[in-house]
Formats: sequence, structure tokens, C-alpha cells
Amino acid sequence: MTNMTDTVRRAGSAPAFPVYLTAAVLARTADEGARVGLVMLATQRAGSPALGGALVAALMIPHVAAAPVVGALADSVRRRRLFHGGAVTLYGAALAALAVLVGRAYDLVALLLAVAAGCVAPLLTGGLTSLLGELLSKEQLTRAFSADAVSYNLAGICGPAVAAALGTTVGAGVALAALGVGAMAGGVLLFSLRLRPRAGSRKQTGRLRPAELLQGAAELARNHRLRSVTWASSVGQMGVGALPVVTVSLAAEYHASWATGGLMTTFAAGALAGSLSYGYRSVGQRRPERVVLWGLLITGLPLAMVPLSRHAIPAAVLFAMAGFCTGPLFSALLASRERYAPAAVRTQIFTLGAGLKSTFAAAGAAAAGALSGLGAAALLLGTAACQVAAAALGLALLAGHRPDPADAEGDPAQSAPRASDRGAP
Repeated sequence: MTNMTDTVRRAGSAPAFPVYLTAAVLARTADEGARVGLVMLATQRAGSPALGGALVAALMIPHVAAAPVVGALADSVRRRRLFHGGAVTLYGAALAALAVLVGRAYDLVALLLAVAAGCVAPLLTGGLTSLLGELLSKEQLTRAFSADAVSYNLAGICGPAVAAALGTTVGAGVALAALGVGAMAGGVLLFSLRLRPRAGSRKQTGRLRPAELLQGAAELARNHRLRSVTWASSVGQMGVGALPVVTVSLAAEYHASWATGGLMTTFAAGALAGSLSYGYRSVGQRRPERVVLWGLLITGLPLAMVPLSRHAIPAAVLFAMAGFCTGPLFSALLASRERYAPAAVRTQIFTLGAGLKSTFAAAGAAAAGALSGLGAAALLLGTAACQVAAAALGLALLAGHRPDPADAEGDPAQSAPRASDRGAP
């Protein structure tokens, strides 16, 4: 079993996890901030918010479409630190290039560059998380996944804030360039991680076959635990995706302009606190899928109570409570993917799961926008119902499968040796 000394040695002169976490925060902050930066840049330089929206769509759509391809490539490539580090560096370079080209070059050129950046974006989210099993021993993974969830929370708070602050003070071009440089710095850090080939990984001998692109999806279809947490978390994300639209209606009802962004900030802060608390005192480590389902169910309760509040402050408290519940939920989701995904398709599972969540979040935002005439109360109840429905769906997908005998002592996937659990070759 590896210990912390082994981990330090694998990362070179610095501990592996702090290096990984710094790189992940930089990359994900750039990814989150780019959406705000692109809209601001198109508006400031080209006077076209529509172009900004198109650029964000061009950046986001490939998150889903490219997930199977980049996941399969990551599972099959031999030098994975170069692959992941290079992908993050290229993403940052694309943002820096967009900072120069938007409003100055043909719009089609900027859109194609955004699409190219979006194609590698799944490696900044699920792709990076899939590396944790190679860097740490399985005893360290529960807290590591909680810390990784914190990196998503920090990115969700800091990315848009950095883009907005720099965009209004020194210009959106500088803001987007700064985010790009940050991502490139994260990519350089990833080059220092020493990642050996996974057990069961394929050696790349040529172009990927179509069947290899479907192996992750096939595993999601037949593995009832992965299927449960993937679809349940995705349906729950539909409700979370609707929240930014809901907060606009709430701010109008409360006559509190700060609530438009403030409620989402409190939700993100609650999620951050939840992730930190789960990392400090984890529960349900043997069956993390149960934590996911309970987390979904409990998240819906504070959201369902928001319509009873008559002021923005109580609503903010309830949003923070709902966010707090998503912290353990997300940490347990990452742990479930790591525990139950076969090594040969692990990155595919992570990237596909992240892509599905992005898709459902976008669908939730679109549905909330189309139904905004119903009012904030109805939308909030629908958002809470999404969480309850997601938990019920996850439970139904788990039903009918008797627990494996190995569950009493841990999952078989956990007992199989990882590359990080073996001694140096």
C-alpha cells in the first residue's frame, strides 16, 4: 500500500495531491469564468451580446459531444500526464487567443476556436478527477474527492467573479487572457505528475475504433450502481441548472437586486461548506451511491421551503442549506465513479457523467426560462421535485439487485490493486 512518502516521490519534488489540486482549481476557474468573459468581451468589443451567447454555446456544446472521444483517448493513451497537461494547456491557449480575436477577426474563426476549446473541456472536469485513483491510495480517496469537490465549488464562485471584476475594471479581453494564462499554468503543473499506466489500460496502436468509444456508455448501461448515480445526479442537475433563472424571478418578487447573484453565491458557498465538512467527517464510504440518493432527497427540502419565505435573507439561508447538501452528494458521486468504474474505461465514465450533468443543467435552464411566466414559487417547487424525482429514479435503478457478497467488506473494484497501490517497478 502506498503512503504519503510514495505519493511525494511520484510527483517529483512536491506532494502529488497539492499539485493536482492547484492545477484543477486553475483549470476549472478558467472554464467557469470563460462563460462570463466571452459574453462581456463580445459586448464590449463587438457590441453584440448575441455573439457572446453563440461563443458560450460553442464552448459548452462540445462538453457533451466530445466526452466519449476524449474519455476514450485518455483511457488508451500511454503518456497520460502529457495528454492531460497538454489538453489543459491548449484550453488556456485557446482562451488567450479568443481574448485577442473576438471582435477583431471573423466571427466564424472565433466560433471555431471556441468549439476546439470545448472539445478538450471534459478533461478539465471529469477527466482530471479520474486521475485521483492513480495519485493516491484508496484510503486517501474519500477526503481527496471531497477536496476535489471543493475545487469545483471554488471555481464556480471565483471564475465568474474574476471575469466580472477584471472585465469591468481593465477590460474583458484582459480578463479572458488572464483566465487563459491561469489554465496554462495549471497544465504545466500537471506535467510534473508521474502517472503510470493503469491496470487494464489499452496501449494505443492506432486510431480508436468506434466500439471503444461506446465502452464507457455500455458500462453505464449494465453497471446498476453507476447507472443509478449517473442518471439520478443528472436529473437532479436539471433542477440546479434552473436555479439561476429562478433567482431572477425571486429578486424581482423580493425587490432585492442583489438576490439575482447573491442567492446563487450562497448556494455555492453552502456547497463549499458541505464538501469541506464531508471531507472532515465522511459517512457512507462503503456504499457511496446511497449518499448520492439521500443527498438528492435532502437537497429538495430547503428549496421547497423557499416559497414560504417573504424576504431575500431567509431565502438565502435556505439556498445555503440546499447547497450544503450538494457537497456530500457530489463527493460521494465522484467516489462512486472511482469505485465502480473498471480501470480500462474510468476516464470515459467520468467524462460521460460530467457531460450528462452539463446537458441536464442546460435543459433545466432552458425549461425554467420557457416556464418563467409561472412565477418563482412554481419554478422552485419544480426544482425541488427534480431532486425528489432524481432520488426516486436512482433508487428504482438500484432496486432488484441483491447486494453483492463483497459489499460487506468493500466492493470488488476496491480490492483490486491499482497502479498507485503497487510498488515502484
